[in-house]
Amino acid sequence: MIDKQHLLNSQQMAEFVARGFLRFDELVPAEINEAVMRDIDRQAIKGAPAGTPLSQCYAGTALRHMLDLPAVQGLIQSLVGEDPLFDHDAIHVREPNEGKAQGLHADSIIDLRTHFDIQLMYFPHDVPLEMGGTLLLPGSHFRRVNEMDVAAYQNMRGQIAMVCKAGTLLALHHGIWHCGRQNKTDRRRYMFKLRLNPAVRQLRLWNTQDLEPDYQSQREIYTRNARDGGVQDILSRREPWFEAASGRLEIVNRIKLWRFLTGDNEFDVHYWLGRLENKPA
Repeated sequence: MIDKQHLLNSQQMAEFVARGFLRFDELVPAEINEAVMRDIDRQAIKGAPAGTPLSQCYAGTALRHMLDLPAVQGLIQSLVGEDPLFDHDAIHVREPNEGKAQGLHADSIIDLRTHFDIQLMYFPHDVPLEMGGTLLLPGSHFRRVNEMDVAAYQNMRGQIAMVCKAGTLLALHHGIWHCGRQNKTDRRRYMFKLRLNPAVRQLRLWNTQDLEPDYQSQREIYTRNARDGGVQDILSRREPWFEAASGRLEIVNRIKLWRFLTGDNEFDVHYWLGRLENKPA
């Protein structure tokens, strides 16, 4: 069990629920980044059969050293449990001076589970804007689409193009819309992707010390200073691309996921879900 100091806190979990991703800049040290790049170049990174516990994957490799970093272990455990299951991995390569980019898409959206997988995207070298890093649309993870059905959409308001230093890690909800952008440099770009399935019920897996066990205390934490970056504030923020009306639906979906993750079936944000549950006999 990883020490609690390396787990995510409730504000970070609320950010993940609301936006569908968390970003950790320069999390992996240079020596591991360089070793992983060498393994990529010699095609030494080998996955495992789907359903293999992550602890049994990548033994003796630089990638294993990356995954064993306490901060990486902590973010994984907070989202999908202590030893999640390997789903698949991929080394995404953007060739130099490419004349095309990937269309916006979501990966394998074939079910309506509240449970979620995560996709870790690891950038072992610097990625400037012109190198075409991953582009993602925050808050799109509740808009379930069939893979490339949204490929025609371009330049969505609020989209984020990954510009980062070596060792940066993204943790994505499996439903988020994303794509690989065009590489306009003379260098190859690598990004390593790893999808993980939870092996336990995703219930308060993070460091919940900031959520008091007393029910009334929780209400005070949720509601006080709604503009201070607390859970209520985070879950009620709208993304720039939200339509005026449907943004309410996104907030309702956030409430449902937060209830699922905390076990608090009475949690609400501005009564959005409460009014829908009002069914007088």
